[in-house]
Amino acid sequence: MVSSSVFGGTSGIGAETARVLAKRGVRVVIPARDLIRAAEVKEGIERENPKAEVIVLEIDLSSFASVKRFCSDFLALGLPLNILINNAGIFSQTLEYSEDKIEMTFATNYLGHYLLTEMLLEKMVETAAQTGVQGRIINVSSVIHSWVKKEHFRFNDLLTPKSYNGTRAYSQSKLASILHAKEIARQLKTRNARVTINAVHPGIVKTGIIRAHKSFITGKFCIFHGFKAVKISISEGVSGKYFVDCNESSCSPLANDESEAHKLWKQTRALLRRRLCHLKL
Repeated sequence: MVSSSVFGGTSGIGAETARVLAKRGVRVVIPARDLIRAAEVKEGIERENPKAEVIVLEIDLSSFASVKRFCSDFLALGLPLNILINNAGIFSQTLEYSEDKIEMTFATNYLGHYLLTEMLLEKMVETAAQTGVQGRIINVSSVIHSWVKKEHFRFNDLLTPKSYNGTRAYSQSKLASILHAKEIARQLKTRNARVTINAVHPGIVKTGIIRAHKSFITGKFCIFHGFKAVKISISEGVSGKYFVDCNESSCSPLANDESEAHKLWKQTRALLRRRLCHLKL
């Protein structure tokens, strides 16, 4: 049975994607901070499809310790991992810090997904090698990544900004998610691993994030159906690309900068190595 992990699966895009994957016979793991909401999503999927296999595990993506615990819990289940959808995200109008003392939007939308991908990637490579089924990773991004200028994308400032703007922080985190996808795609290709990773802007979606900040989108909403993310997640041989509404698209020059992608990956790895050494779980 194909297994997937859908982050942000308790509402909006993530919940719909989890529903469609389950309908297609995919085992779905829903990592969630709100376990009550996750249980409701699980029950809804099982009502629609009594044969669905849905597993809920606890996680707080803004916390390195919580991400490590989740990965340990997931790996202890002994399940394969074919599909990883990094969809969880927050938008905050006010400056907040995670328990690791990192700006909350960047900690949740980028660093949490980076650490998850690092800790689960070998399981995905192993699953692909054993089953012959190509693994797929999807980073859900946004067209507003293109709003970020290079001078506003300095790693230390992203961790602890001297001044804060919610829209800028959100767009910076989404730029980071594209750069992450491009760098991991490059590394996987070098290894000849049968795992792909792509970044996706799913379209204008009426989710909690949009409701929190309506000013970045004007005009007509279109509804994102989970099958769009699923379509890309099961496409063969596509990696390191950026999609808008399921069509391959051009990202900003900064998002397409290979040296910037590698630099961000190295800086993030160094940060996590320092921080994870001191974690007591």
